[in-house]
Amino acid sequence: MIKPELMAPAGDWACLRAAVDSGADAVYLGIRGPSMRNKAENFSLGELKKVVNFCHKKTVKVYVTVNSIVYEWDLKNNEKILEKCKEVGVDAVICWDVSVIKQAKKLGLNVHLSTQASISNSEAVNFYKTLGIDRVVLARECSLEQIKEIIKNTNVEVEVFVHGAMCMAISGRCFLSQFTDGSSANRGVCIQNCRREYTVIDDAGNKLKLGNDYILSAEDLCALPFIEKLIEAKITCFKIEGRNKGAEYVKKATEAYRKAIDFYFSNKDDKDFNIKFKKLKDELMMQLKDVYNRGLSSGFFLNKPINAWNNVHGSKSNKVKREIGRVENYLSKKGIAIVKIFSGELKTEDHIFVIGKTTGILEQEVGSMEMNGKKIDVVKQGQLVGLKVNGKVREGDKVFLWVDRITID
Repeated sequence: MIKPELMAPAGDWACLRAAVDSGADAVYLGIRGPSMRNKAENFSLGELKKVVNFCHKKTVKVYVTVNSIVYEWDLKNNEKILEKCKEVGVDAVICWDVSVIKQAKKLGLNVHLSTQASISNSEAVNFYKTLGIDRVVLARECSLEQIKEIIKNTNVEVEVFVHGAMCMAISGRCFLSQFTDGSSANRGVCIQNCRREYTVIDDAGNKLKLGNDYILSAEDLCALPFIEKLIEAKITCFKIEGRNKGAEYVKKATEAYRKAIDFYFSNKDDKDFNIKFKKLKDELMMQLKDVYNRGLSSGFFLNKPINAWNNVHGSKSNKVKREIGRVENYLSKKGIAIVKIFSGELKTEDHIFVIGKTTGILEQEVGSMEMNGKKIDVVKQGQLVGLKVNGKVREGDKVFLWVDRITID
């Protein structure tokens, strides 16, 4: 059995570094413009060579998304993007529009068919194979049994989403945002109207809330509790959704799936494997519940997700990050960050993240702090403190407290 590739999202440099440092085999990212996550910071064409060089030095593959709806005026720009992808050695492009597939194959690029193509059967996979695709990202509406059948009846690499946001519409083909705000979900700028609470008003002006559920807002996908079933189905690649999410989400999600996959392959023949694996997965689920999620569901893998709707607006994560300061300087010989606190206070034993473009994400508990040469336990808003850190940080990095949600709600 071949170990599946683990692919993580990279919406910006901090997330890219978080993905690589947390054990991703591949990252996927967008170029500013033609991307299904246009609200993410994304990367410029000029940065792409640096991204590829950084990842390839770490033996991590880079996949570039060119997967929004393509209009006539997009053709020339897409050509430039694809030519740059070829020039800098991108490992594959993720697309579905035939114009992009055609140009990518002409340039000799590997092509992964985006989930936006809504592929859910082997005949469709085999058709696209004739166009030169190397991998298909199946529709999230496929069950595990359907995926097994597709794999059996095709000879193309199969990729599936294992974690992250689900959409109420098939493969995200929704026009609600376009109708209300002129922001097309199919051009990467969905404003997610579906996640809101709605009120029904009758002709007499009476108002009713739509119960306690956000009936258009699906729970998030999480395949970790049954990850072994996906491994044994011989799926090529496990993909984590989240190019709009923060570096802490990328770090925690990537780490969790990395640990689960590696444990399976290292221990699957042990006599007590099932007991140990269940214990590990339970621990990793707590880690996943700490970061952004709208409630976790098995999606369509095991059955249709009937009533798998979120019941709150936004995240149900156990923890949240709160920005409290910024790195003013880093004393490399002493391993000390000079941090300005501009909100709240910081105490020893607090859990923090330091996040930056070059740093990626550093996670630690606060140990030693100094002010004016004296050890201190608490630093307050407006103060400057010397903080012992467990890795290199940079001027301008943001410092976040990582706290239980209940402490700020």
